[in-house]
Amino acid sequence: MTSFLPGFALSLSLILAIGAQNAFVLRQGLRRQHVFWVCLLCGLFDTILIVAGVAGFGTLASKAPWFEPMMRYGGAAFLLWYGLRSFQSAWRGGEALEVASGQEAGLKTTLLTVMGLTWLNPHVYLDTLILIGSVSSQYADKVAFASGAIAASVIFFFALGYGARLLAPVFARSVAWRILDVIIGCTMCAIALKLLVM
Repeated sequence: MTSFLPGFALSLSLILAIGAQNAFVLRQGLRRQHVFWVCLLCGLFDTILIVAGVAGFGTLASKAPWFEPMMRYGGAAFLLWYGLRSFQSAWRGGEALEVASGQEAGLKTTLLTVMGLTWLNPHVYLDTLILIGSVSSQYADKVAFASGAIAASVIFFFALGYGARLLAPVFARSVAWRILDVIIGCTMCAIALKLLVM
């Protein structure tokens, strides 16, 4: 537990910040679309990255000079595109409610979006490969540390995805969906701009 709990706390503190992945999981939870698969895939991707970071791949990634700019610019482009789509949805209005009431996006499209929001986001690599990977070196039981970090990630995603249903009455109104789309759009664009001016 002396390694598990610090791993759990570190991972949870990193993942709590609103980001592209979290915003998408929240949106899918509110729509009740493919929630299990979205949460499972987010948890699985985090597991892969945390294991890689704890196993020492953080050092390798930090030594590859092409890695950081490729992730930064590719991630910024994807986040800007996704943010603009959210603004477009807010402008049109009602579209999100229609989707929520039956016209849902396909599973393949949804999972491809999750993949993009995960693998094209440089912060994911910084948080898991480098930060969690480097902090894990301070603990004798790296397996327990990684297990704690993974547990926090998986629990968080499922709690966010399924807990979003509690907000469903609020999002019964079109204006609430528009506000959410604007918040998501601002979040995505802010992260993208931050990446571009780093």
